[in-house]
Amino acid sequence: MDLFEEFQRALREAVPPGATIIAGVSGGTDSLALMHLLSRASEPPGLRAIAVHVHHGIRGAEADRDAEYVVEQAAALGLAYEVVRVDVPAVAASQRRSLEEAARRARYSALADAAARHGTRWIAVGHHADDQAETILIHLLRGTGLAGLRGMRPTVRISPSHVLGPVPGELWIVRPLLGARRKDLADYCAAQGLEPREDASNRDAAFLRNRLRHHVLPLLETISPGFTARLSQTADILAADQAWIEGEAEAALARITMEADAAALRLDLAAWRALPLALQRETIRAAARRLREGVEDLSYAALVGAVEIGQHGASGARSELPGGLTLRLSHTSLLIGMEGARGPEPDWPLLPEGDVIALGEHGEHALPGGLWTLEIGPYDGPRDGPAWAALLADPWSAVLDAGWTGWPLLLRTRQPGDRFEPQGAGGTQKVKDFLINAKVDAAWRDRLPLLCGANGIAWICGWRVDARAAVQPKSGPALLVRFKKHAGDV
Repeated sequence: MDLFEEFQRALREAVPPGATIIAGVSGGTDSLALMHLLSRASEPPGLRAIAVHVHHGIRGAEADRDAEYVVEQAAALGLAYEVVRVDVPAVAASQRRSLEEAARRARYSALADAAARHGTRWIAVGHHADDQAETILIHLLRGTGLAGLRGMRPTVRISPSHVLGPVPGELWIVRPLLGARRKDLADYCAAQGLEPREDASNRDAAFLRNRLRHHVLPLLETISPGFTARLSQTADILAADQAWIEGEAEAALARITMEADAAALRLDLAAWRALPLALQRETIRAAARRLREGVEDLSYAALVGAVEIGQHGASGARSELPGGLTLRLSHTSLLIGMEGARGPEPDWPLLPEGDVIALGEHGEHALPGGLWTLEIGPYDGPRDGPAWAALLADPWSAVLDAGWTGWPLLLRTRQPGDRFEPQGAGGTQKVKDFLINAKVDAAWRDRLPLLCGANGIAWICGWRVDARAAVQPKSGPALLVRFKKHAGDV
């Protein structure tokens, strides 16, 4: 492999002509090779590189010498350079992160800030094929799917999961050495007379990555020579598979989204349930990413729990997702949004809070807003069998005992002290308690319609008929009460 030619090809695919690139340079083999290759690169045309060294404030005088060495090498190559100092131990303590994670985020934060200052979107780092193999094994050991097994991508947008605070604009991480082996980079440095400085912490076996690097991967190479290269090839294959699945999931999410705003998405439950399991999972991931930038992946437990609720949960069931998100189930939809967010208004025949509508006769009655009507008429159909079961399965239709319900009929929202006798529950219950137990979102409880007759509440619309208003096979005359949405608005 001609390292320089491969490097230029990868760079050409990643960044546009005339780009300024911030290069993260620690002084080690991979980053030193990266800086030197950038100094030679002629493609894309007009490329300008700035070397940025992040001093982590951990290794004292040794770290100071690393910074001085990077400055010397950058100056010798004619590159602009910066040294950024970060107190990583203080960051780790204040944010309750491991030292390794705090250093990673602090490093990307410093590189992102440098990119913002220099008016560029591109940050180059020296990750290579051996780093890729280590990353995939780490993901595998911790549990992962295709998104983790594809490893690091050659180009990826920086998200809040990379940095310590907000991302300063649209920034991209570029890895033009991802196809090269560590040995290729060491050979390149030797050929160019470069003397990399190696961080002693890279040999510390307390870190999982170091144990994989110095013990596990060499053993796997002994067992199966070429293992690292084949693992990178597998990652490349899986990256294409995952990209296809993500594209299908985004298209599916667009099809099944009923309403959306910045805080929540409401998905058509029946349409979501009709998706293959892989797309059910991936649409939940896609919704989470859209609502909370930086939620890059969901744990297996969180994802399985969310899918289980969506597939088999009762109305009102919920599941916790990362980033403060929840998945909530209703009769007809999945709501994914921030905890406590109202989310988009559900596709229900809601009333303005405190509204009362007199229903003096059979026929159609328009609800406020003009999207829904309530149809009332006598019911003379069967009271058992498939047709009866299908009618009862519609949450927005009810068949009521006309004698108990009586006239006049009112459609109204709940009032303090409202009680009814839920069918199948035995005894009376406060409407407030029923709606809480049914897990109707608090945002909509005061707007849900209640159908009331001469003897009280006959139906909490969409949820439960009063046991005394329920029609039995031998009941007398019955009323069919049904909400309809205008055909042009469905």
